[in-house]
Amino acid sequence: MNSFLEQLRHQRAPSGSREFKELTKKDAQIQLAQELDKLHATTPEEKKWQKQKEFDGFQRLYQRFLQEEGPSVEWESIEKLPENAVKNYSTLSQPAAEQVQSMLSKLVVVKLNGGLGTSMGCQGPKSVIAVRSDLTFLDLTVQQIEHLNKTYRTNVPLVLMNSFNTDEDTQKVIRKYKGLQVDIHTFNQSCYPRINRESLLPVAKNCNVESDIEAWYPPGHGDFYESLYNSGLLKKFLDEGREYCFISNIDNLGATVDLNILNLLLNPEDNKSPEFVMEVTDKTRADVKGGTLIQYEGKLRLLEIAQVPKEHVDDFKSVKTFKFFNTNNLWVKLDGKIILFQQCQFCSDLMEYIISAIDRVIKKGDLNMEIIVNNKTLNNGLNVIQLETAVGAAMKTFEGGLGINVPRSRFLPVKKTSDLLLVMSNLYSLKNGSLVMSPQRMFETTPLVKLGDNHFAKVKEFLSRFSDIPDLLELDHLTVSGDVTFGKGVSLKGTVIIIANHGDRIDIPAGALLENKIVSGNLRILDH
Repeated sequence: MNSFLEQLRHQRAPSGSREFKELTKKDAQIQLAQELDKLHATTPEEKKWQKQKEFDGFQRLYQRFLQEEGPSVEWESIEKLPENAVKNYSTLSQPAAEQVQSMLSKLVVVKLNGGLGTSMGCQGPKSVIAVRSDLTFLDLTVQQIEHLNKTYRTNVPLVLMNSFNTDEDTQKVIRKYKGLQVDIHTFNQSCYPRINRESLLPVAKNCNVESDIEAWYPPGHGDFYESLYNSGLLKKFLDEGREYCFISNIDNLGATVDLNILNLLLNPEDNKSPEFVMEVTDKTRADVKGGTLIQYEGKLRLLEIAQVPKEHVDDFKSVKTFKFFNTNNLWVKLDGKIILFQQCQFCSDLMEYIISAIDRVIKKGDLNMEIIVNNKTLNNGLNVIQLETAVGAAMKTFEGGLGINVPRSRFLPVKKTSDLLLVMSNLYSLKNGSLVMSPQRMFETTPLVKLGDNHFAKVKEFLSRFSDIPDLLELDHLTVSGDVTFGKGVSLKGTVIIIANHGDRIDIPAGALLENKIVSGNLRILDH
């Protein structure tokens, strides 16, 4: 069977022939539909409806992947951000104490919980990695929501969007929270088949995911909207009178419920509630690859580095040109207009129906988020692609988009062990599940930490290299590379660079103070 790519490579029609391209695209879509039908036939009867919903979504994504050509953004068409496009957090007003309980009754907290901890050398969901005082990401999140519910005598639900990789383990973990004052709901994002890079057809042979887990993938957190809708939870929360959901990554320890932002949404000065709010923060040189907010075709939208033409990548990374980057802390409107309509021709009663913002963009087919093509190589050497979307990219499809420039403290992700070092240190204290920057730290910014991949990338090895976590209160920059260990009570200040060359080892002794030091060589005992 000739592949779509092969047909394009060996096309006999003149280069750029629209008719040829359209035919080959149509052929690829037909072949895909046939393969998905075969896969669907292997699905257990009780799961057929759900799998068909997922395959419908996958086909729409695949069709757009074939149709779209060139960058999704014309660089010259990017407009200057309007003055009111990004609000400064400092301008937001606090809600009156008597309003808070009512406000929280309209909120749902969503954590994106689809990722594994494999990049940090851990098994299972990333959310069950211990990050502080033997508490996991999930423990801290539950503590935050329970404290909120107890303090304001309310019932904010916690919703976890799992993937097929994390769902089973997460279900086992959340049982321990049953006695707490938190209602926890879960739903799964879609499970899509990986595509052979040559044939552009699914590599899966049947719908038994567990039998060939490498053949399947979760299609990024942009799948949130359709999966929430399909799960039935959207309708449940609408029926309860919930108006907004706050979405964030489970590994962002700064992403706590903020009452000032919620107040802006529920009690706007101009009586116009934005449907989509993106928290952004000031870009530093360490954040140059992060997505940013732009004005495009008259609307706010997210611009990711993957969408940028190669000749403009340096412009995109410029801190002067693009001052903010996306924290992936998002506030999305759940409810929408109340529609009055006649029930039937024999009945004069008018019925009220709420059409939610998410409901609207899905049913209108407006949810065309930019496609991220993620290239992977399977363990058997097969090259595959997976088509993904990002949750923030939906901003352009909602009405009244808004950015809020928040303090850096609301962006505290733990992606690597270098981040873990910071959150485990005395830079922070733990209060009701939230990390609070120490008042003894003279600067609001966190230190820049780089730990060598060969010796520090995995959590277990990282922990074995520290007798305890050093004092980082006055640290600006730390680079550690090679076989390095730290004794108890070490203090690091200013800029510290420690490099053990290949075959060498450096042991930092207990009680050592390193301030603006460069250490290299092969040192077992350091005299300061």
